[in-house]
Amino acid sequence: MTEKEIIHSIRNGDIQAFRLLVEQHQQMVFRTVSGFVHIKEDAEDITQEVFINAYQSLHYYQEKAAFSTWLYRIAINTSLNYIQKNRFRKLLDYAEEKMHTLFDQRDNNINPEEQIIETETDSLIRRAIDQLSEKQRTAFILSKYNDLSQKKIAEIMQLSEGAVEQHLQRAKIKLQKKLSGLVGK
Repeated sequence: MTEKEIIHSIRNGDIQAFRLLVEQHQQMVFRTVSGFVHIKEDAEDITQEVFINAYQSLHYYQEKAAFSTWLYRIAINTSLNYIQKNRFRKLLDYAEEKMHTLFDQRDNNINPEEQIIETETDSLIRRAIDQLSEKQRTAFILSKYNDLSQKKIAEIMQLSEGAVEQHLQRAKIKLQKKLSGLVGK
């Protein structure tokens, strides 16, 4: 069954057919959402929300673009809305994560100092990505987390390929500046 046939089947009342679309696109949506929220449990919840939104909005899908393009837009918008609504909670989660890292380091075979450095490095990278502009962050996540071409990113973001290239270049420059201390410049 092709994707178009699945969509037509869903629109004609076959609710079970939606499971096929979920199975086909779940990893892509999860990777995209993870790039924005960085917390696995939140990414899982938002991924579910993306598919609920997609199901409820399927009658708006016009089949001019690929279904995956339409779904990426929903994933990006749902992620950005989540971030906007949960800024304070994110700060508390970060503090809790730091506490767990300090207390849980005894349980691993990794040198405690190396574990703290690794955790801090991951945190610095996530914060640097979070500080990019919305368009730069979106282009970066689609490029690096999902390995999409600039053409596909342009289609998803409804921008020209040149604009996407600019956003990616600016993101790269900003990340290099913010993270230059990690690579020993």
